[in-house]
Amino acid sequence: MADLKDEIRSKASVDLKLEIVIIPVSDPDRSKEFYGRLGWRLDADFAGGDDFRVMQFTPPGSGCSVIFGKNVTSATPGSAQGLYLIVSDIEAARDELLGRGIKISEVFHDAPGVYAGPDEPYLFGRRRVSGRHPEHSSYRSFASFSDPDGNGWLLQEITTRLPGRVDPAMTTFASVNDLASAFRRAEAAHGEHEKRMGGQRDANWPEWYAAYMVAEQAGTELPQ
Repeated sequence: MADLKDEIRSKASVDLKLEIVIIPVSDPDRSKEFYGRLGWRLDADFAGGDDFRVMQFTPPGSGCSVIFGKNVTSATPGSAQGLYLIVSDIEAARDELLGRGIKISEVFHDAPGVYAGPDEPYLFGRRRVSGRHPEHSSYRSFASFSDPDGNGWLLQEITTRLPGRVDPAMTTFASVNDLASAFRRAEAAHGEHEKRMGGQRDANWPEWYAAYMVAEQAGTELPQ
């Protein structure tokens, strides 16, 4: 009985939701212009005399925000690296940033086990290989950009989560674009499903779509 109580207690934890990431910058106004140009929402801009100022921006669809300003952190400007922004369509996300006048790398994927080369390092110095991952696998396609101080951001494409990352009992989409992309992937997969049925129309397609989209997000086995 004691072991059962310990197991229940270990699973019943208080929610801890990541809220803020601090970005060290040298010029708050220049950074405000840059992050505003990304299309991020300005939540706050507070000053406390001449010695303190804090601004908060939130990326579209994100539950976590960034703050920066004056005397917000003692970290060296530009020292924040490997900040991940998760997207469901790496090419569309890159094109949008280019349209906003943001300098961003070409899309690239990783070379597992290769840690040398002339490329700008990322993810523990792995070498970049041009283009999306050949199999369009989740977690494997990237694009990178930096803010005016050199703080480094990575776009990472994820469409199917690894098991355990998302509660399979809860399915949420951060934006209309994410939901629309999920529908498109479900449509493509369902087309293959109907081919396997001999080209017959699947009258239960809403249930199939729903099962596919929930499984894809939770990282569980996809319907066939």
